[in-house]
Amino acid sequence: MKDSLSFKNINKLAIPALISGVSEPLLSLTDVAIVGNIKEHATESLAAVGIVTTFLSMLIWVLGQTRSALSAIVSQYLGAEKLDEIENLPAQTAYLITSLGIFIIFLTLPFTEEIFKLYNASDTILAYCVEYYKIRIFGFPFTLFTISVFGTFRGLQNTFYPMLIAITGMVVNIIFDFLFVFGLEPLMPAMGVKGAALASVLAQMIMAVMSVVLLLQKTRISMRLRLPVNKELKRFMQMVLNLFIRTLALNVTLYLGTSFATAYGESFIAAYTIAINIWFLGAFLIDGYASAGNILSGRLYGAKDYKLLLKLGNTLMKYGFVFGIIMAIIGFTFYKPIGTIFTSDKEVLEKFYSVFWIVLLMQPFCGLAFIFDGIFKGLGKMKQLRNLLLVATFTVYVPALWMLNQFDYKLKAIFIAMTFWIVARSFPLIYQFRKIFLPLVDERKN
Repeated sequence: MKDSLSFKNINKLAIPALISGVSEPLLSLTDVAIVGNIKEHATESLAAVGIVTTFLSMLIWVLGQTRSALSAIVSQYLGAEKLDEIENLPAQTAYLITSLGIFIIFLTLPFTEEIFKLYNASDTILAYCVEYYKIRIFGFPFTLFTISVFGTFRGLQNTFYPMLIAITGMVVNIIFDFLFVFGLEPLMPAMGVKGAALASVLAQMIMAVMSVVLLLQKTRISMRLRLPVNKELKRFMQMVLNLFIRTLALNVTLYLGTSFATAYGESFIAAYTIAINIWFLGAFLIDGYASAGNILSGRLYGAKDYKLLLKLGNTLMKYGFVFGIIMAIIGFTFYKPIGTIFTSDKEVLEKFYSVFWIVLLMQPFCGLAFIFDGIFKGLGKMKQLRNLLLVATFTVYVPALWMLNQFDYKLKAIFIAMTFWIVARSFPLIYQFRKIFLPLVDERKN
């Protein structure tokens, strides 16, 4: 197991996890990039897609926590060499989470307009929000099912197949986006934002089908629903509940950012949409190493190898910080061209460039926060993650945003407050991790 902490072996887990992890934000980024280049109503379309993808990201982060909880349990049982005791758990969790996804469709569709009015959307932007959401939401249960299967693969220390599924989904989405958004005259008319939504749904359906086929072919895990209820389902639900509360707090951050940006005006929300989706991309890229932490920490914790677990934390902390610096350097190197990928509107670009530097400077601290998020999820310590995010959100982010907004900093207020929020999430986790496992290592020495 010691060799698994080499740079080469960590990357065997991290790089495929990185690629699979960016599938959902890249679906949204593809929609943003293509919709932002529509000839008519580009700014309004871009703003609408940004608002809806923020809301969908909230839903995915709330219910998609099953991946981390399931991965933690599977990896711990794998480390303890008792995998046969939870063979029916993945199917039970997959059906449960997919059912919740279907319930969300029926719950939100009648109130689509009211939901996006809460984000301060109105007039043309609101109309586009409704159009986009009423199609895009039907991909939601497929996304949740895929996420659940990804959790099983990760628990089994396998990130390769999720990567293949994610790459397929991204390629399909890009092809369909161009085809549906711009049309193929005279065979197919341009569909605009509706086309972007339809492309995403089809990509999500294909990913779900690939997920179940590969799981059945490449593992001994069955997707047949079998009773009795697995003994770990209760712990799984407790983990998910803690992560659910945590993610609600996280989405207070996203909601307030989107709401404030929308209130500032169309060009502000369009610029915010580009910046926050790039932030999402950065978060999911770093999440590749966080996933390696999740996968390996669960297995080491199950095997009670605390010395190697401590080494894992120290190693991944360095990787995450350096990876964040590299991402910042790349961003600053291509500062101007990055903005023009998404829009040609000079007013939107001006506002985007005024805050993009904050997003980039945040990246090394994001690396630390997300790495230890992943490690603590692998350990199954969701309660600590819940409590820390509640504190960071309501005692750091919200007051900082309110105060900076009083000085009329607008988009800068949002992203500076986010930086404080990320810092408040990172260093306490590093402290807690060392506080838990340093004594256990010393105890084993004695």
